[in-house]
Amino acid sequence: EAVALASIGNVQRSLGAYGEASENLAQALSTFQQIGNRSGQAVTLSMIGSTRRDANQYALALNNFQQALSIFQEVGSRQGEADTLADIGSIFEILEEFELAILFFKQSVNRYEEIRSDIRGLSIDQQQSFTSTVEDTYRQLADLLLQQNRVLEAQRVLDLLKVQELDDYLRGVRSTADSQTGVDYWQPEQRILDLYQYLLLAGTELQELRDQDYNDLSPEQITRLNTLSDKESQLFNSFSDFIAYPEVAAALTQLQQTTDSQSLEPQQFRQLQNNLAKLDNAVLLYPLILEDRLELVLVTPNSPPIRRPVEVTSAELNAAIVAFRQGLQSPTADANTPAQQLHQWLIAPLEEDLAAAGAETIVYAPDGALRYIPLAALHDGTDWLASRYQVTHITAASLTDFSTPANLDNLRMLAAACAACSFTFEVGDRQFSFSDLPFTKSEVETLANTVPGTDTLIDHTFSPTEIRNRVGSYPLIHLATHAAFVPGQPEESFIVFGNGERVNLKEVEGWNLSNAELVVLSACETGLGGRDLGNGAEILGFGYQMQNAGAKAAIASLWQVSDGGTQALMNAFYTALSNGYSKAEALQRAQQALIEGDLSLVGDTRGTIQLISTDAGEPITADNLSHPYYWAPFILIGNGL
Repeated sequence: EAVALASIGNVQRSLGAYGEASENLAQALSTFQQIGNRSGQAVTLSMIGSTRRDANQYALALNNFQQALSIFQEVGSRQGEADTLADIGSIFEILEEFELAILFFKQSVNRYEEIRSDIRGLSIDQQQSFTSTVEDTYRQLADLLLQQNRVLEAQRVLDLLKVQELDDYLRGVRSTADSQTGVDYWQPEQRILDLYQYLLLAGTELQELRDQDYNDLSPEQITRLNTLSDKESQLFNSFSDFIAYPEVAAALTQLQQTTDSQSLEPQQFRQLQNNLAKLDNAVLLYPLILEDRLELVLVTPNSPPIRRPVEVTSAELNAAIVAFRQGLQSPTADANTPAQQLHQWLIAPLEEDLAAAGAETIVYAPDGALRYIPLAALHDGTDWLASRYQVTHITAASLTDFSTPANLDNLRMLAAACAACSFTFEVGDRQFSFSDLPFTKSEVETLANTVPGTDTLIDHTFSPTEIRNRVGSYPLIHLATHAAFVPGQPEESFIVFGNGERVNLKEVEGWNLSNAELVVLSACETGLGGRDLGNGAEILGFGYQMQNAGAKAAIASLWQVSDGGTQALMNAFYTALSNGYSKAEALQRAQQALIEGDLSLVGDTRGTIQLISTDAGEPITADNLSHPYYWAPFILIGNGL
C-alpha cells in the first residue's frame, strides 16, 4: 500500500499536481513508519523533498532531503545517500549558493565513485540501476565548477565523467587507483562537511529517535539517544540554522577566498602533467557539451588548466556534427564547410594557448556526439588539422597509460582478412547485412610484404578461436573485416570473422592482448541511424576493451571507407611505423601522404600511392585520395607512442 501511494504521488508530482502528490506521499510515509520500513521512509522523504523543490518550497525541501539522507546513512544505502546529496546540491544551485552546491555535488560524485569501486558486489539489476542514473550529477558539478572558474577541479570531474559514461555503456568498468579517490575537497569544504555531519545530521537523528515510541527502541538506539541528548544544545534541525552558524559562515567565506587563488593541486593532476611532459609537446583537450554552450578545457604540462567557453548551443553543435558526418561519407561531398565551422568552435578559441604550449600532439577526450567525428579533419580555412597536429583519442586520462614508450623493435604482426564477407546477422532488433571486402585480401598480403614476420589468416581460417589462441604472441594485430559499433548495448556491437561467426564487444575483454602494442580494425564502422547520435560511448568502448584486455592502443574507423582508400592508408601507416615513427605520428604522416599524394612523407621511396588490383593482382596508381573521406575515418585510441 505504501509503495503504491508513493508511486501515485510521484506520478502526480511529474504532472505538476503538487498538492495531491504531497497528500499521497504523506500517507505513504505514515504507512512506512507504521510498519518500520526505514528504507521506504527515506525514499518517500526524498520524493516529498523533490515535490517541494518543484513547487519552489526550497527550505522545506532541504529539510526533507536532510531527513532522507540521515536514514539512508543509517541503513547503509550509498546510492540513496549519493542521490540525495545531489538533490541537496541542486537546491543550493537554484538558490545561487554555489559553494555549497559544489560541495554537495562533490560528495555525491565521491559516493558514486565508492560504489563503482566495488559494484561487483551488487546484483546485475542494481548495477544497471546505478549506471543509468548518475551521469547528470557529474555534468552538473563540472558545469558549476567551470562557471566559478575552478578549472582544475572541473578537469578532474570531466575525467570521472568519461569513466562514468563508459561504465554506463559497458556496465562494470572498474575504478582505478587514479579514479577511485574521487574529487578532492578544499580544507574549508572538509570543515563544513565535518560540521554538517556533527551539527545537522546528528540533530535530525535525535529528532527521529524522539519521534519513536521509547519502548520500541533497541539498547543501541537508547545509548545513541542519551549521547545526542547530551549534545542537544549544539545540534540543529534545519539547514537555515546550520548555514547561519558562525563557524559554517566563516568556512564559506574562507572557501570563496581560497578557491579564487586556485591553489588546490591534487596528486592526480601532477601525475597527469608529468605524463604529458613525457609525450613531448603534448596537450590534453577536454570538451564538455552543455545545453547553452561548449566548454573547452585544455591541460598543458607546465601551467594550470585553461578554460575557454564557446557560445554555441548543443542543438547547433549537433547539427554541425551531423552535417560534417554527411560531408565525410562521400568523396564528392562538401566536408570543408562544416569542418571550418567546427574548427571555429573547437580549435580557434585555443589557438593562442596551443601555440604558447608548443603543442604538436593533442590527446583528445571527446564528449558526447563529438566522438562521431575526427578531430584531425577539422579545417582552419587553409589546412586540415592533420597537417598541424597528431591526435590521440583517450577514454579518460585516469584509465589510460599514454606515456609508456612502445616496444616496436619487433614488428611481428598477425594480419587477418574477411574478403568473402557477405554475411547477415540479426542482433537485438537490428538486421545487419555485409558485403564482400575484396581489397582486404590484397591489404593483408601487402602488409605481409611491408612488415616482416607477418602471419596471415584469410576467410575461413580467420575464426574467433584462431584469433583468441594467437593474439597473445603478436605486438601488432590487424583485422581487415566488418565490425559495427552500435549505440545501445555492448552486446550489439561486434566484429565479423571470415568463417561467418561474430564476437561482441563484451566478449573481447576475454582476449589476451598483454603483448599487443596496437590492434587495428580496418573495415569497421560506427552504425548510426539518422540524427540519433547517441553519446559515442560505443566507439571509445571498443578502445577501452582492447586496452582492458592488455593492448596499449587501438585503431578503428568512424565510417566504412572504400576498400582502396583503406588499403592505401593502412599501407602508408605501417610503412611509417616500420620507419620508426610513433603510432600517433605514423597515422598523421599516413593522413598527410594521402592528402598530398606523396608517400615520401612516410619514408616510402616510390613517392606515388599504388594499390594492388583485386582483378589482376598488379599494382595500379591510386586516384586522388585527398578528401577526408579516405584519410580521416581512422582514429587512434590509447597510447600514441
